[in-house]
Amino acid sequence: MALEACRSCLSCLLIPLALWSIVVNVLLYFPNGNASYATSFQLPNYVWYFEGICFSGVMILLLAVILIALECSVFHQCCQSESCNKTYRSFISIVLALLGVAFSGYSCIIFTLGLIQGPFCNSSNGWDYIFKNTVGGYLTDYSAWSQCTEPANAVEWNIILLSILIALSGLQLIICFLKVAAELKRTLCGTYSVFVQVTKDLRLSSFFSTYKVSLASAISLNRRRSLLVNAFSVPLHIKSRQYVLTVDLLHPCAIQG
Repeated sequence: MALEACRSCLSCLLIPLALWSIVVNVLLYFPNGNASYATSFQLPNYVWYFEGICFSGVMILLLAVILIALECSVFHQCCQSESCNKTYRSFISIVLALLGVAFSGYSCIIFTLGLIQGPFCNSSNGWDYIFKNTVGGYLTDYSAWSQCTEPANAVEWNIILLSILIALSGLQLIICFLKVAAELKRTLCGTYSVFVQVTKDLRLSSFFSTYKVSLASAISLNRRRSLLVNAFSVPLHIKSRQYVLTVDLLHPCAIQG
C-alpha cells in the first residue's frame, strides 16, 4: 500500500538527485577550485567517462521527466480502453525504470572503482596514481595522504566528491528498483482485478439468467396447479350427508368441506 501511494513521487525524487550528480561531477574537474588541471588533463581517467554528467545526470533527468509525463492523467491515450492505456503506460514506465537501474548502477560502479584507484596527483615520483596498489587501503591510512603534493588537498577532494556521487547514484538505483516493483505490482494486480471483475460479472449474468428461467418455470407450474385445483373437486356421500372435498395441490393437507 505504501509503495503504491509513493509510486508517483518516486520519479520526482530522481530530478534533484540527477541535478546534484551533475554539479558534484563538474567539481571533480576543478581540484581544490583550480581549473588549470583540467586544461592540462592532469585529472583521473575516470573523470573523463562523464558518468556523473551523462548517465546518473542527464540520462536519469530525462527518464524522470518522461516518467512524470506518463503518470499524468492528460497523457495521450494509445488504446481505445482506459485499462489498455494504463497497462501500456505501466509497461513503458517499467522499461524506463530498468534503464535507470542500468545507468545509475553503471555510474555507481565507476565511482567506486575511481575511489579505490585513488587520485591522480604529483608526488616525489611525478604524476601518477600513487595509491592504485593499495586497493582502497589508503582511505584509512591518513598519513599517506601527504604524499600527494599537487593538487593541494587532492585526496580529500577526491574522497569527498566520489563518496557523494556513490551515495547519489546508489539512491537513484534504489528508487529505480522501487519504481520497477511499483509498476509491476500495478500492472499484475490491476490485470488480476480486471479478470476477477469480469469473472464475477459473468457469474452474476449466468445466475440471473438461470434465476429468470427458474422463475418462469415456477410461474408456469403454479398456473398449472391452480387450474388443476379448480378442476379437482370430488363429491363424497357419508351417512346421507354430502361433502365436497377440495384437494389443493399447493397445500395437500388443507381440506375444505
